[in-house]
Amino acid sequence: MPPKPVKGGNSIQSHLRPAPRGEAPTCAESSPGSGAAARAAATDDASSLKKELFAALRDDFTAILKAEFHAILGESLSSIKSELLSFKKDLSSGLSAVQESFTGLNVTVAEMEKSLSTCTDDIVSLRKTVDSLTKTVAQLEDKCDDLESRSRRQNIRIIGVPEDDPLSASTAAVSRLLKEAFGFAEKPLLDRAYRIPIPKPKAGERPRPIIAKLHYYTDCVKILSKAREQQRIKVNGMTIFVFPDYTARTARARAAFTDCRRRLRGIEGVRFGLLHPARLRITHGGTTGGWQYLSTSVINNWSHVR
Repeated sequence: MPPKPVKGGNSIQSHLRPAPRGEAPTCAESSPGSGAAARAAATDDASSLKKELFAALRDDFTAILKAEFHAILGESLSSIKSELLSFKKDLSSGLSAVQESFTGLNVTVAEMEKSLSTCTDDIVSLRKTVDSLTKTVAQLEDKCDDLESRSRRQNIRIIGVPEDDPLSASTAAVSRLLKEAFGFAEKPLLDRAYRIPIPKPKAGERPRPIIAKLHYYTDCVKILSKAREQQRIKVNGMTIFVFPDYTARTARARAAFTDCRRRLRGIEGVRFGLLHPARLRITHGGTTGGWQYLSTSVINNWSHVR
């Protein structure tokens, strides 16, 4: 390290201090006390010189460290500042994109809310319309079934007539069969007779039922009454059954009471019957009631009554 220039206040003087005026120079023949004092003064001067040198070095070293630290800190702060500015710029652009997306989502949500509100109103209106149409359809189904039942009120269904003879389902053959089966004096007048329109059964299978429409309703009532009394009707070596010609809906509704009727037959003091179209009437203990639906628990309770 090059020697530093001599400074004013903190300069180091390498020459000896001059002796005070009026005093003679120290000679070799001076006293021992004077030599000790001189050595002490020289030692003090050396200590002072060391302290001044250390202080100057410390100040110079501190100044150098401060300068280097400020330079490094300045560079680091500049780099950090540039990085922060870049991050701020990226963050600002990202926030702008997010804000634009959020604005678009708000618009979309508002449109969807409007559409959902419109759809909800439409659904409410359609539900009312569907309920009204369902009610109307149910009424029309009931009316159509009633009209179909009325159109069949003079029909009878004959089961068990073989199909060997192609004319076995003609009006003349069916009229003659009914006269012989129920012992009528005259053959009942038929408007038409035919087998139900399903594929012809194979040999050994059950023959197709015959539908016969009687001209007079009184003849139909008389035939069905006798058929209920006889149940299995034997005529010309064959066994036939005669039932009313119900619609499919009515037949299913009446068939639902089959198990109930079978249970009721074994209970004493209970009378029952099926009313048209499908309503079970039961008389028990002098009380008569009618049911469209009857649970087996009610019948089980009656079965314990004797």
